Amino acid sequence: MTPSPMRPGEFIALMAMMIATVAFSIDAMLPGLPHIAEALSPEAPNRAQLVVTAFLAGLGLGTFIAGPLSDSFGRRRVILWGGVIYMGGAVMAMVAQSLEALLLARAVQGLGAAAFRIVSIAIIRDMTSGREMARFMSFVMTVFALTPAVAPLIGAGLIALAGWRAVFGAFVVFALVLSSWMMLRLPEPLPPERRRPFRLGPLGMAAREVVAHPVTRRAIIVQMLAMTTLFTSLSMVQPVFDETFGRGSEFPFWFFGMALVAGCGSFVNGRLVMRLGMVRLVHAALVVQAALSVLAILVWQVGLPPGAQFAVFVIWQAGVFMQAGFTLGNLNALAMAPMGAIAGMAASVTGAVATVGSVALAIPIGQAFAGTPMPAHLGVLGAVLAGLVILRPLRGTLAEAA
Repeated sequence: MTPSPMRPGEFIALMAMMIATVAFSIDAMLPGLPHIAEALSPEAPNRAQLVVTAFLAGLGLGTFIAGPLSDSFGRRRVILWGGVIYMGGAVMAMVAQSLEALLLARAVQGLGAAAFRIVSIAIIRDMTSGREMARFMSFVMTVFALTPAVAPLIGAGLIALAGWRAVFGAFVVFALVLSSWMMLRLPEPLPPERRRPFRLGPLGMAAREVVAHPVTRRAIIVQMLAMTTLFTSLSMVQPVFDETFGRGSEFPFWFFGMALVAGCGSFVNGRLVMRLGMVRLVHAALVVQAALSVLAILVWQVGLPPGAQFAVFVIWQAGVFMQAGFTLGNLNALAMAPMGAIAGMAASVTGAVATVGSVALAIPIGQAFAGTPMPAHLGVLGAVLAGLVILRPLRGTLAEAA
């Protein structure tokens, strides 16, 4: 039986929750990092951060194939396959007895999560394009922004009740609910006559088409740098709260507030993008983030009282989250705009390059943590400055109208 067409509000909610699988899988784990370090890596507690980046590495690898598979076999089937892999990785993590086994399980989980994230973007591109897609993505990201707000609170509650392994049980339940919702309510958006054969030759040609387009190529690189700022701050935010400021027990509540405030970025972007365009908004967001990072570096160098340092760090961290709301959806839509005929492949290439590249940049920055947030501030500043340089040729061109 074919599901009846979804209303726009329900469709936005479903797409947002699919994309939010990634945020939930990362942010719900953040309160558990000290517990994982104590249980599985007491001699090198900083390695617990790799629980975040291992998931992102698996996610990046999965994005290479999730989109092309959905172009060949349909969107819904590939999401279901990804859900099974994601739940398998969560079960593996639940029973892991070493950090290495946990990292492998997290990579498997990220591999499955790629289907939720990438195929949902392809579905949105099936139905929208250009500024309309950017506007739609902004509303999706507004709903999505609630996930980082509540995920650490959910994780902290589960850890308090049943230990850090219980968080992986929540991931299984989440994936089951999401997969069932999709099967019951979402009609297949890619009819058989529009599907492309899953062969290496056509896939290679499609991949070359994606990276050869100058606007798409630059949008991918800037998206990678914007994601670097997000992943760098996510890998360090809990250790900074705990070790730098001694506020580890308060972390889920501060994170809730920062994510909630930052969610306004996606909402405001949705209101402005149709009038101002994607390139202008991305440029403005990167300029503001550069200024905030310079301020944070100067405040730390001056040596203000801990209370003032903490306040500046919270503002800076919320700024990173808000910058994501103004950049990631716009850059995704900008990269996908010329790629309607190969939406799945384009979503995979853009997501894979951006994710794998950002993880490769974020891991060494995160491992440089030595008790202060300076590595995060410097890493984010470098990423946004590079992003501004790469974005510059798109300003004043046809891309500006996008």
